[in-house]
Amino acid sequence: MGKLPHITSDAERFSIPDVRVFVEGRATVFENFAEIADVLNRNPEHLLKYLLRELGTAGKVEGTRVIFQGRFSQEMIAGLIDDYVSEYVICSECNRPDTHLTKSDRTVMLKCDACGAQRSIRKRYVKKQSAANVLEEGQTYDVRIEAVGKRGDGIAKIGKYSLFVPGAQKGDTVKVRVKKISGTLAFTERVTS
Repeated sequence: MGKLPHITSDAERFSIPDVRVFVEGRATVFENFAEIADVLNRNPEHLLKYLLRELGTAGKVEGTRVIFQGRFSQEMIAGLIDDYVSEYVICSECNRPDTHLTKSDRTVMLKCDACGAQRSIRKRYVKKQSAANVLEEGQTYDVRIEAVGKRGDGIAKIGKYSLFVPGAQKGDTVKVRVKKISGTLAFTERVTS
């Protein structure tokens, strides 16, 4: 019992502030980025790198906020924050947020201060990727456009993928054929019935 770590917070009191996002021209401003990174007790650079990778865009920190290139909905960014929390913050054994990231060799580990559990981030991420690996080149999909990118392409999400749809507007539901997949980005063309 003496070797168990001291519990630092109560899981019931752990609540993430609501994501505050607004679109300004062709950019999206994530207003309370620093506040959320602080509540999650994570390095803001790590959180930003994750968001940029998942959104497939560029962005920069300005004070306590982040500005992304392209238009993204508040729901889309809130969903990514939830995914980040389940992958990089919450302990898979005791479901508490009292964790920190460590590096063992070249593997990032999530270590829980509450129960002492430790797990690899990379292995879980690879497992999660293979389960979400639903897109195939040449196949057609019905998608709903959630945002518009900086070049005017509509952006939809399927699993881990961001699909770029030329000429689509936010809110449209369109049928697309996947032309090319590059990492988590998929380039499509519209299919007319």
